[in-house]
Amino acid sequence: MRLWVSKNSDVPLREQLVRQIMLGVVSDDLKPGQRLPSTRELARRFRIHSNTVSAAYRDLERAGWLEVRKGSGVYVRPLGGEQAATGADPRLELDRLINAFLTLARSQGHTLADVQARLKHWLGLEPPDHFLVVEPDEGLREILLAEIAEATSFRVRGCGYEECAGAQGLAGGAVVALYSKAEEVRRALPPEAAPIFLHTRSIPESLAGERPPPRDALVSVVSRWPKFLEWAHVFLVAAGVETDALDLRDAREPGWERGLRSSAYVITDALTARSLPEGLPAARVYRVVADSSLAELRSFVERFLTGATP
Repeated sequence: MRLWVSKNSDVPLREQLVRQIMLGVVSDDLKPGQRLPSTRELARRFRIHSNTVSAAYRDLERAGWLEVRKGSGVYVRPLGGEQAATGADPRLELDRLINAFLTLARSQGHTLADVQARLKHWLGLEPPDHFLVVEPDEGLREILLAEIAEATSFRVRGCGYEECAGAQGLAGGAVVALYSKAEEVRRALPPEAAPIFLHTRSIPESLAGERPPPRDALVSVVSRWPKFLEWAHVFLVAAGVETDALDLRDAREPGWERGLRSSAYVITDALTARSLPEGLPAARVYRVVADSSLAELRSFVERFLTGATP
């Protein structure tokens, strides 16, 4: 994963590193178990003090993003306690899962009749009629709803942790949540829930095909979600955009759209994009959910909800 660092900005170098590594993990640019460059290596690469890198790594370790193995290095910590299984033949992989399930059921004392009865119950349930986005941050949740609805053309609704704690709140919904919240979501949901975890877009994926704006160009960032503005500020500065050239606008405030046409670039989210003034040729919509995760949701709708076959 490529990192950017800007020394001449109002965003501390430590924060620039922390935010980029966090996004690298949740976007799957940095894989679970992957070894990160050493403190000395990163410090030498960016010509910054090694204490700055060490502090960033410590912040990420305390927050559960990284793990430091004494004498070995710094590694990405798996989120949610699981990694995706891989198999060359989907049918063999399914057989393996079924066999593992039956073995576990027998080891816990369940009879074949018990297993058949519960399978009949679950297979007899109505298929979900919507995606249920579980996300405590309302601003982020609204953006996720907009992106998923646009990508899948399937009904979507959202809720926080308290609303989804019981089976009633989950009725009829296929639960989806961000991979970065996997542990929190699992604690909030009933044990029988099986969420689909979504990766976020990586920095290279977001910047693919984009040319950096001229140094003196005005770049406006518009969103109803304050953290979108905050993260955009950090990453644009780290990528070399001058702080004075950034115009951050909260789309919840009256008159936010005034003067946007004078910007060389307008960066926004999928929800706020619907409210942009017409005819902004420089508008760029940066999405939260990775293309691979949106493709997974579309496949879920086609295979499990509409009965389509590959």
